[in-house]
Amino acid sequence: MTQFGNYRPCVGIMLLNRDGLVFVGRRRTKKPLEQPRIGHEWQMPQGGIDPGEDPFQAALRELREETNVASATLLSESPEWYTYDLPDEFSRKSWKGRFHGQRQKWFAFRFDGDESEIDIETPAGGQRPEFDAWRWTPIDQLVDLIIPFKRRVYERVVENFAHLAAPVEASAQGGRGSS
Repeated sequence: MTQFGNYRPCVGIMLLNRDGLVFVGRRRTKKPLEQPRIGHEWQMPQGGIDPGEDPFQAALRELREETNVASATLLSESPEWYTYDLPDEFSRKSWKGRFHGQRQKWFAFRFDGDESEIDIETPAGGQRPEFDAWRWTPIDQLVDLIIPFKRRVYERVVENFAHLAAPVEASAQGGRGSS
């Protein structure tokens, strides 16, 4: 068990471009999609926090491991942790049944680089690719893209970070950088 009980400690990343659009990746899968996932294959980057790892550092690591992005500036951090439960059919398969769901700390970053930096096929860290496609999407479409059992978390993330999803001038500066 983790310090969070039955929930896997995790981070989520909302990566916004200069136009105020959000990065989403389509989950890579080798098997046919289960019914709940059809039409809901897209998500923002997320991943587990390693033992002893700071959530902010985990967010930077996960962003690199899933997108190859290093050119990002921290804009905001969620004021609290959000949890979701996995449906029974997923919880038995995921994480060897050790967790009922995830407990997530979310971070919003501004993407400061060129789109050529984004590489979902061979991301940093030698990790197995998580996504098979990516795109920029308006923040108000995020909730409709995610698998239904994660919707409440996405609603809260959008609520907290919506004010950041506006176009910015190229000279605008953000918070704590990742480089």
